[in-house]
Amino acid sequence: MEWITDLLRSHPELAIYFTLGAGFLIGKIHYKGFGLGIVTSVLLVGVVVGQLEIPMTGALKQTAFLLFLFAIGYKVGPQFFAGLKKEGLPQVLFAVVMCVIILLTTWAVALAMGYNAGEAAGLLSGSQTISAVIGVADDTIRGLGLSQDEMQKMIDIIPVAYAVTYIFGTAGSAWILSKLGPKMLGGIEKVKQACRELESNMGNDEVDKPGFMDAKREVEFRCYLIENEWFKEKRTVSDLETFFGKQKKRLFVERIRKGKRIIDNIMPYEVLHIGDEVVLSGRHEFTIGEEKWIGTEIEDNELSSFPVMMIKVTVASKSKKREMPIDGKNIRELRLQKFMHGVSIQKIRRTGVNIPVFPETKLNTGDTVELVGKKIDVMTAAKEIGYPDPATNETDIIYLSAGILIGAIVGSLALHIHGIPISLSTSGGALIAGLVFGWWRAHRPTMGVIPDAALWIFNNMGLNIFIAIIGISAGPGFITGFREIGLSLFIAGILATSIPLIIGIFIATRWFKFHPAIALGCCAGARTTTAAIGALQETLGSETPALGYTITYAVGNTLLILWGVFITLMIA
Repeated sequence: MEWITDLLRSHPELAIYFTLGAGFLIGKIHYKGFGLGIVTSVLLVGVVVGQLEIPMTGALKQTAFLLFLFAIGYKVGPQFFAGLKKEGLPQVLFAVVMCVIILLTTWAVALAMGYNAGEAAGLLSGSQTISAVIGVADDTIRGLGLSQDEMQKMIDIIPVAYAVTYIFGTAGSAWILSKLGPKMLGGIEKVKQACRELESNMGNDEVDKPGFMDAKREVEFRCYLIENEWFKEKRTVSDLETFFGKQKKRLFVERIRKGKRIIDNIMPYEVLHIGDEVVLSGRHEFTIGEEKWIGTEIEDNELSSFPVMMIKVTVASKSKKREMPIDGKNIRELRLQKFMHGVSIQKIRRTGVNIPVFPETKLNTGDTVELVGKKIDVMTAAKEIGYPDPATNETDIIYLSAGILIGAIVGSLALHIHGIPISLSTSGGALIAGLVFGWWRAHRPTMGVIPDAALWIFNNMGLNIFIAIIGISAGPGFITGFREIGLSLFIAGILATSIPLIIGIFIATRWFKFHPAIALGCCAGARTTTAAIGALQETLGSETPALGYTITYAVGNTLLILWGVFITLMIA
């Protein structure tokens, strides 16, 4: 044991990697749907390792944290600015109101409990499950001009308060929004019915049929033998696709077998005869149903085995080279374009969340659309919609470094009021720079490439290296701090988590008049709690809450992190 202790003290980097590995392992363990989560697990493992009194470097901690904050801003930047448009403004305004309520509630609870700036920041961070507040508050406290002992005491108590309040912050918010919230709005069944009505209004004509709420809605290719006498009158491929269109079935003929001959390059005027075999493509909800009147569904391995391309496309803003501006258009309008013939939309992701693929779902610049079809059709559509994901795994390090550097420099500038320095801090500056650089990248996708896999690394490794160092550094005083404020902080965390959510549900439905499911999604987004949106969608059996989650998530993620500066200064 002494050898291990000496090794870790001599090589602190080994302690960090051990903390990360063990933390991720524990964080993935769930019992009856409950788990500590990755960040809290890494923190607690760090606290245990920290009992060995291992020295940590502040430069590495801050480097990792700035990388994380820039990545967060880069990810949500397009949706953050898209929300400032007319149609997104109500959700932006709600998110701002919700975040202000969160700040004021946490501040009031902290004052009532007599907490110092570190305890208040930890309360905000844990109760709202916004881990980044730990780093932002750390920066702000260091700039308050306190004595070394007083400053260190406040900084050390932040992770203690975070760990105590995080558990209810996660589990409690998920329960409030998925169970209590629907009951506040008339009951779960009433909200489910409202979801079905909204889906119907947005163009989902199949929602009342059994089983469709759980469908994956993926693109399918199915093979049929033509038997219906409708084809005796020299029906063409164009006639068949038009017929389906009138039935609100968006299906395409991909291949035809005429005897032993397979036709791969389909022309609209190709005549179909009884006895021919056809491969139809379309989304899951379109390919199960009335198309069976064509004839028997068959297995023809040779006919149905052909290459199909799936590509992710970033929606771009208006361009003179494109037939129509995609930003702000709905799926129904997009599907009517000639370049979409033979192409199906498999998924739409916005700020990392899947949103429903309904005809009335609107696309925003920066959305990622997954297209499926033959290569020539898919590539034609991709160029019209925006920019296909670049075929590269390389991150634009120049763009990344410039963003963090510029943001940190701007954030470090301080305004002194009564001797107290007021600034965004380098952390807040990196976050704002990430927003701007992410938005710019969405409008100029040929520059500033950060692949999804790299972004995941920056998000998770950046944050958790920072958290690991925080835990290891705070380890020696963690247990003492927990004993002093553990129980009272847990109660304070329940209040700071619950009050804003309950008020938010009321405001979203009564003042902003949001649809019940979207109102609950907005509350989850403004609170940036992914666990809550997942639980909510599972309870309602619908993806519609995601329509209220994305814009409010982008706003909430930004403001709640910046609140780390505000809560520290308000208490200090």
